[in-house]
Formats: sequence, structure tokens, C-alpha cells
Amino acid sequence: MNNTMSFVAGLLVAAGVTYLVRMVPLVLVKKKIENKFIKSFLYYVPYAVLGVMTIPAIFYSTSCFASAAVGFVVAVILAYFERGLLTVAAASCVAVLITELII
Repeated sequence: MNNTMSFVAGLLVAAGVTYLVRMVPLVLVKKKIENKFIKSFLYYVPYAVLGVMTIPAIFYSTSCFASAAVGFVVAVILAYFERGLLTVAAASCVAVLITELII
């Protein structure tokens, strides 16, 4: 199988899996969800998925772990004090840049 065929096959499989994951709950669950545990679980799933995708990317995106950790700590501190997204992102990038230049 050449590269184009394998790319198309992978794309079709990914599209099918994405479609099934979104359609199966709609087909199987007909009535409103009343269970508090399930409702709270479904409420927090997007935050958990975002964290699982973002945290590893932070630590593998720089040339060394120390600069990534400094940027992460700066971002967490600024987010804790409710700074804006642009401020948090810019300050984290500057912190990583300064750490990289020092190291």
C-alpha cells in the first residue's frame, strides 16, 4: 500500500471513530440524564481531556525540562491571580525565553 492509500485509510478510520464516539450516545440515550454523578462526570470531562493533552505538550515543547517548568509555573501563578489569556501566554513565553538564554 503506498503512502496516499495509507493516508486515506487512516483518515477514514479517524473520521469513523470520531463519528461513532459522537453518535452512539445520541442514539443510545433518549431521555434526559438525571443522575447527578453522571452529569458532574460529563461536566468535567472536557477539562480533564484538555489537561491531559496540554500538560505533556508543555514539557516536551522546549529544549530542556527546566525552561518548560519555569514557563509552566509562571502560567499557573498568573492564571491563579486571574490574569488574561494573552498576558499568561506572553509572560510564559518570555519566562521560557529568558530561562533558555540563561541555560
